This record gives sequence, C-alpha cells and structure tokens, in this order.
Amino acid sequence: MNQSPRVAPRSPNEALKPVAPPSPPPPKKPRRRRSPFVALLSGLFTALLVLAGLVGGGIAFVENRSRAPGPLASDKVVIIPRDSGLTDIAELLQREGLIEHSWAFRLSAMLSGNRARLKAGEYLFKARSSQNEIIDIIAEGKAVEHSVTVPEGLTSEQIIARLAENELLTGEVSKTPPEGVMLPDTYKFQRGASRQSIVDRMMRDQSRILKEIWARRPADLPIKTPQELVVLASIVEKETGRADERTRVAGVFINRLNRKMRLQSDPTIVYGLVGGKGTLGRGIMRAEITQATPYNTYTIDGLPPGPIANPGRAAMEAVVNHSRTKDLYFVADGSGGHAFAETLEQHNRNVAKWRQIEAGRRDGTRPAGESGVDKAEPLPSPDSRTEAPAAQPATAASNTATGGRGRAFDASEGTERDPLLNRSFDLNSPQTVPPLRP
Repeated sequence: MNQSPRVAPRSPNEALKPVAPPSPPPPKKPRRRRSPFVALLSGLFTALLVLAGLVGGGIAFVENRSRAPGPLASDKVVIIPRDSGLTDIAELLQREGLIEHSWAFRLSAMLSGNRARLKAGEYLFKARSSQNEIIDIIAEGKAVEHSVTVPEGLTSEQIIARLAENELLTGEVSKTPPEGVMLPDTYKFQRGASRQSIVDRMMRDQSRILKEIWARRPADLPIKTPQELVVLASIVEKETGRADERTRVAGVFINRLNRKMRLQSDPTIVYGLVGGKGTLGRGIMRAEITQATPYNTYTIDGLPPGPIANPGRAAMEAVVNHSRTKDLYFVADGSGGHAFAETLEQHNRNVAKWRQIEAGRRDGTRPAGESGVDKAEPLPSPDSRTEAPAAQPATAASNTATGGRGRAFDASEGTERDPLLNRSFDLNSPQTVPPLRP
C-alpha cells in the first residue's frame, strides 16, 4: 500500500507566508514585414552574381579559343569585299577555312573592340592563324602589297599607258603630267589603289628628290634652273643604260655646253618627231637629222625647251656629279657601252672601230683586231637605248647630211654605212627596229 510522504507539523507560532504568483512570459516583438523592393533587389543581385559568373566563364572560354591555333592548313590569301559587315566577314572566313565557327569570330571581334575597325582588302593569312591574329590583321589593314615598276627613261605618255595595263589598279588618270615631273621607281600599292594616287606619288617623289639634288649642285655647273637639270638628265638617261657611264656621258654634254657646242643627241631627234610616244618604231631617216624641231639638238643650240623623258635619280645625280674629263665625243663600242674621246681625231678612230664591228655583224665574222668574241656567237648588241650620241661639234654638222667622203662619221650621223637605230623603247619589251632608210 502506498504511503504518502510525511509532512512535518507546523509550529503553532509559524504564520503562513503568501506565495508569489509566476511571472508572465515576455511579450512577443512584432515581426517587421520585408519590403518588396528590397526583396527584388536582393533577388536581382543574386541573379547578377550568377550571371556574372557565367559570363566570366564564357569570356574566358572564348578568349582561350581565340588564342588557339586555327584550322587553316597552309598560307592563304583572302579578299574581303568593300562594305562587308562583321557577319559577312565571319561567314567568308568560315567558308575559306580560316575559322571553325562564325559566331565565335563575331564574339571575339566584339570583345576585342575591333568590330568597327575591320577593313576591306586583300589579306595574306599564315597557316594556323588564331582568331585574334586574323582580327588584328584585318583591323590594322595589313593588306597584301603589290608593286608596279616604272623604268627610267619612259615618257609621261608611256608611264600612263603602263599604269593603265595594270589590272590591280583602278580609275583613270585625270591628265597626263608634263614630261619629266614623275620619278621612275618601283611603287608599292594595295589592290584597288587608284592610278592617280600612283601618279601623285611619283610627282611628289620627283619634286623632293630634285630639290635635294639641286641643293648639292657645283657652282660651275652650266645649268641655271632645276628644270634645266631635268632636261639634261633626261638626255643622259636616254643615251646610256649603263650606270658606270652616266657621269661620263653627262660630262661630255657639260663640256659641250661650256664650249657652246651643239649637243647632237639622237634621242632629241626622236622626241622632236614623235613627242610623248617615245619611239619611231623605225630608224631615223637621213633628212630627219637636219629637220628643225624645237628639240633636235643637231639644229638648235643649247638644251631643248623641255625634258624628253622622265629621268631617274641616278641620271639627275650624274649631271651634278659629272666626270671632270675633257671628253667631247662618244660612240658605241660594241659591248653595250661607249668609247669616249677628247679630240675629233681620237673620235674618228673609235668610229672606225665601230664600223668594223658593224661590218662583222652583217657578215657574221669578227672584225680584225677584235678579241674575246667567238665567231659562232652573236656579237653583243650596242646600248639598248641609243646607238651613239654626240657626233661632231656644231661646225661639222653641215657635213653630216651630205655623207661626204674622206672622214669617218659618227654612228649617229645617219649615212648609208651607218644605220642609225632608234632604241628609245621600254627595256622590258625588246624589239628589232628597222635600220635607217635612205
């Protein structure tokens, strides 16, 4: 049986004490409602963080692919047409096998900031070029460069015709420049460049070079203006194609000017007859040697009124740095050069040797006393621009047309024994010119 616990009896004097009631629970704090705007911002921030992570990862992936070698197996030239947009360029590169995915190229171009800088043109891409390398090449306009070579000694009309034949150039030349104002040289250009731009460059270069050369002229040069320098340089240019002879040929003409002797240069006859066409296509006829034209230095004193071609820098340099000799004559020597002489007697002996060479060429034998050329081999042709300049002094010019006997004639004097050939044509297109006709 259960027994209750025993309680000690209270003392009679012990009073009852009141018992404090239990304290009530603390009141609950009212819950603040979250602002919808703050909640939206928080959600957006979270979403942005996630998106940033995805974008960053995507950019890293694209950049990695942009630097990776491309699929192109070998070097290739690609022409990007004018007015091509980014999409057009990307699709073209994909078709040509330079990239794998056009979308990746477009994204790389946009990320690089070069989207608006991509230029039309003809470009050479190396094998395995990466997308970044391709973008840089196109954005920087590193197009393929072509070249056009303008030989020294062409007339302005011939130069314009040469530029017209180049299919990589575009447009027309507004006006054929005056003779002697263009500098012959090799000029670089990109596909589609205008012909006028090449002409403008040639004129600028000629003006600059002429100014430099004129500033270095000697005090005793019998040339008064830069234009006269170009005139004489054009005659030197047409007279010899050999670099080692230019200064000496120039020296002959300088000596003649100082002595008031006529220059008697064959190319001036040709220019007086045909002007900018530059070549007769035949030999000079005897009557044409004494035919008066403003350019024929057999009939006029001093220099012609203008250049007879566009001389190169070397010919202009040769005039101001001419050889200080006493030479007054020169004639072809059969080796592509010329034999020079100070006196008419020396010159006549040189002419006689040239006659032997001519005779040997006609019958296929070697002239007596000539060595070093085998009979079975053709003799070397004379200078490919002109047979021989500077014949007799002006006082002897009257005998030139008569074909008088008793003295040797310069190869430029046009006798029956001395067929004067016009060699004033493009060196890159050699041709046979008929001999002098009576």
